[in-house]
Amino acid sequence: MMNPDKKRLRRTMMFLNAQKPSLIKDPYIYKPDSLMFDLEDAVAENQKDAARFSLYHALRTIDYRGCEKVVRINGLDTDLWKEDIRCAVAAGCDVIRISKTETGADVKAVEARVEAAEKEFGRPEGSVLIMAAIESCKGVLNAQEICGASERLFGIALSGGDYTKDLQTSISGTGVELMGARQILIIAARAAGVQCFDTVYTDLDNEEGFRREVEMIHTMGFDGKSIVNPRQIHIVHEIYTPAQKDIFFAEKVVREIDSKKAQGIGVFTVDGKMIDIAFYDGAKRTIELAKASGVYKGDL
Repeated sequence: MMNPDKKRLRRTMMFLNAQKPSLIKDPYIYKPDSLMFDLEDAVAENQKDAARFSLYHALRTIDYRGCEKVVRINGLDTDLWKEDIRCAVAAGCDVIRISKTETGADVKAVEARVEAAEKEFGRPEGSVLIMAAIESCKGVLNAQEICGASERLFGIALSGGDYTKDLQTSISGTGVELMGARQILIIAARAAGVQCFDTVYTDLDNEEGFRREVEMIHTMGFDGKSIVNPRQIHIVHEIYTPAQKDIFFAEKVVREIDSKKAQGIGVFTVDGKMIDIAFYDGAKRTIELAKASGVYKGDL
């Protein structure tokens, strides 16, 4: 049976250095949808064990108030990732994020270790989900394969910094160097029925630039954005909040489809627009976004 959290709303996923108690003790106060505890790039090579120790005790003792708990493990080309998974699963994480994913085989290797850790530590089978970070040209070209590699995989994410290095360019601020990868990843994710997340925006003082980028990736169809600072959360959530007219229309679509299905009617009109069952999931998502944003007053 599919883990119901596979389809949960993930507008914001905030990176945190897993080693630093000051960062991981109460980040839920900022109300991101997901918290990303980083065991990889944020942690120095000689501090990996200390970071695992800090992560384990934080996840075991702190109530993160409904925020999803994601752990980014070290690369599969290191000797660290297997113990990262054991630690994270034992501690009670919700998701393992795979770094530098390039093939479906990478996902399957992590899946096998997650399954073993669930058994070892008495977690329900299938309770820990997987997401894959795409950080290279090879990973982008294999996105479709990666998206379909495991039932545990709920989504993929672009890591722009490493990807642009592999592309032999750099982040320009215009987004042109990331456009091809963004388009390929969102298409692959949608074809596989999984979610897709955009890369971080590191120019923290450029709020206008950040807003433009979030508006763009929202229009492109991304489910959410990785963030590095709490100041960015409210902007993403604001942009992902549906307008009242869209909420009202979504309500009408859901009610009409629920009603017409029982009557065996497959195509009908809502406010003069031709509607069929294909619109249902999108309408439900609009309502869920409205609920998460605190602007929904209906009863669906």
